[in-house]
Amino acid sequence: MNLTYSEVGATLDGPLPAGYLHVTRRVRVGSGPAAFRVAADALAQWRPQRGAGLQVRTKAERPALGVDFATGIGFGPLRLWQPCRIVWVVDEPGRYGFGFGTLPGHVETGEEAFLLSTDADDVWFEVRAFSRPAKWWVKLGAPLARLVQARVTDRYAAAMQGL
Repeated sequence: MNLTYSEVGATLDGPLPAGYLHVTRRVRVGSGPAAFRVAADALAQWRPQRGAGLQVRTKAERPALGVDFATGIGFGPLRLWQPCRIVWVVDEPGRYGFGFGTLPGHVETGEEAFLLSTDADDVWFEVRAFSRPAKWWVKLGAPLARLVQARVTDRYAAAMQGL
């Protein structure tokens, strides 16, 4: 199964591609090496997604390049599962994170990234994303979809700040 967009990896560095809705959020989540380790471990366990109220289905223990997974939003039988694939991973001193792209069946097209970094003594969590509707009914509900995306991004940040 192929990704549904061509700008693979664009959330890692540089400007986000034109023609999409952009989301960027950067919040301080702690200070010092111990805080970085705790945050990186939480990120590797899908804590931002789970903290945002999403369910995660994957056979992988940790995010890794090429891992397929799905996030579920909604309740019970009304849950929508969104197929995704990890397209980049950074795991180095002072930086940890990953980006994932949409697969066929996802309601949007694009990429989302979660990256931890250190700046002096502070630990930062950043979300970067670009997306556009992939389904006609998402296009019709675009204002609502943007509100949902903003709320989920807020909850990602809150989950990481609550560590």
